[in-house]
Amino acid sequence: MGQRQKPSTGAAWSVVVPVKRLPLAKTRLQLPAAMRAELALAMACDTVRAALEARGVAEVVVVTDDPEAAAAAAALGARVIGDRPGAGLNPALRHGIDSARQRSVALLSSDLPATTGDEVDRVLAAAPAGGSGAVADAAGTGTTMLVLPRSATFVPRFGDGSFAAHLRDGAVDLTAVAGPGLRHDVDTLAGLEAVLVLGAGPETSRVGRLVTGLA
Repeated sequence: MGQRQKPSTGAAWSVVVPVKRLPLAKTRLQLPAAMRAELALAMACDTVRAALEARGVAEVVVVTDDPEAAAAAAALGARVIGDRPGAGLNPALRHGIDSARQRSVALLSSDLPATTGDEVDRVLAAAPAGGSGAVADAAGTGTTMLVLPRSATFVPRFGDGSFAAHLRDGAVDLTAVAGPGLRHDVDTLAGLEAVLVLGAGPETSRVGRLVTGLA
C-alpha cells in the first residue's frame, strides 16, 4: 500500500479512527484468532481509506498501540498516535480529539468497510454549526460517527446504547443523511455478509471472501 498525501484544499475536518490491538479486536466474531485479526485490520484500512478520500477531511488520525495497524494506517497517509492512556475506546477517542483540536473533529468507528468518502462528506456537510451530531448504526442503538465543532467539550460515549446517550447530551441526529455504508459496522458474521453485499472496500472484500468461505 503506497502512502497517499492529502491535497491542500482548505478542508476543515480531522477524522479520528480508534483501532484496538488486533489480537483483541472483534471477539464477537467466532473465527480463528489470526483470521479475526486479519479481518479487523482489513476493515480498519478500508475505513481509513474512505475517510482520507473525503474532500472535507484534512487529516485522518488513527489512535492505536498495534504495530501492524499503525504501519498500515501510516502507509495509507493517516497520522498515527499512540493509544494513551490505553484505558479503552472512549479515552482513546478523547486522546485523538486532543491531538486534532486545531480543527473540527469527526469520530469514526474503525469497522465501516463499506463507507465511502462521499458518505463521510455528506455527514460533515450536514453538521450543525457550532454543535455536535451523531449517526446511528443499522440497528439504531450504536453510534458509527460523531461530529464535534472545534470548541466542543462534548464527551464521546461509544458503546452499547451510545446513540441515545449522544442525543441526550445534545447531539443532532444526522442519520438521515448518512449512506448505508456509514451505518453498517461489523460485529458479527451477519454484519460482515451485509457489508460485502453493500460493497466493502478492497481489503475487506479480499479477507471477507475467505472468512465467509470458512463460516
